[in-house]
Amino acid sequence: MPTPTLLQALDQRRSVPSRQLREPGPDTSTLLQMLRSASRVPDHGRLVPFRFIRIQGDARAAMGELLARRTLQKDPSASASAVEKERGRFASAPVIVAVVARLQPGHKVPLEEQWLTVGSVCFALLQAAQACGFGAQWLTGWAATDPVVCTELGLGPDERIAGFIHIGTAAMQMPERERPDPAALLSDWVGGGA
Repeated sequence: MPTPTLLQALDQRRSVPSRQLREPGPDTSTLLQMLRSASRVPDHGRLVPFRFIRIQGDARAAMGELLARRTLQKDPSASASAVEKERGRFASAPVIVAVVARLQPGHKVPLEEQWLTVGSVCFALLQAAQACGFGAQWLTGWAATDPVVCTELGLGPDERIAGFIHIGTAAMQMPERERPDPAALLSDWVGGGA
């Protein structure tokens, strides 16, 4: 039996390190198609507990300056190389999409399920980027939870960053890596009890 196309796409997925992503990135119409596809995830209660923030062009350098400034605020003795690393964190990929979780505490859909929906969006966006011929990487890091960074990005009190999805043209072909053996992860529950 031939492998269905969707399974082939899943089997071929690779993360491309953000430092290996170059121009061109997706234009607006391509990005919107990718986001449309990425939004087709399980969403109990139809809450749409996510939104997107695009960081591109000069905003990438502004984000780098924000991270460099925050690094020094948090640790005034940070080395120059540590500050420069943060300054360049958003410099490689031409487009970065912050996937923001818009959580609804107290809703009948538990927060854990809302988070699972948002995580699914992040993964689906990686798949959509690859389907459109781009490389991508899902990163979080300290900036995703830093209150000053979140405020600067305009997050509300019940919003959190689930990931920064870096998207661009891969500068290199990513090799396959060892993957887990599903047979070693699978067990059967056969019922019964005490």
